[in-house]
Amino acid sequence: MTRAVSFTLNGKPVRLDVDDSRMLLWVLRYDLGLTGTKFGCGMALCGACTVLVDDEPVRSCTTTVKEVEGRRVLTIEGLSRGETLHRVQQAFLEHHAFQCGYCTPGMILAAYALLLKKPKPTAADIMQALEGNLCRCGSHVRVVQAVQDAAVAPKGGAR
Repeated sequence: MTRAVSFTLNGKPVRLDVDDSRMLLWVLRYDLGLTGTKFGCGMALCGACTVLVDDEPVRSCTTTVKEVEGRRVLTIEGLSRGETLHRVQQAFLEHHAFQCGYCTPGMILAAYALLLKKPKPTAADIMQALEGNLCRCGSHVRVVQAVQDAAVAPKGGAR
């Protein structure tokens, strides 16, 4: 059913007239032009489409826009502040924690959500938090190192 749906996206209010059963992934990418969120499997298994809803990682490929009404949605585009990367993004760059980069936005957001809950995670905590984010390139060791470094980095950067 097409109707007005309102939510906060990357810190700003959004109101759209949209089919409220449409998947959030498609609304973000095609209606709002935020292409950092990727389509992977379409079944909530790979994590490429991960965004945060009220600071919790969710799979936008299986989340309807109706489900985020009145809530806060954060995409990879909202994590940095202008040209200043968030410390998790910076750590991924410094550790070369990606190859093709397709999974990277979802991994970064899942790592960010982990650090909100557990500022000093162990390697096991990081692996558990990111186990639903698949990387076909095999960057997992560098991803864990990046998240560990982000955890001890100064709180500068965005957010």
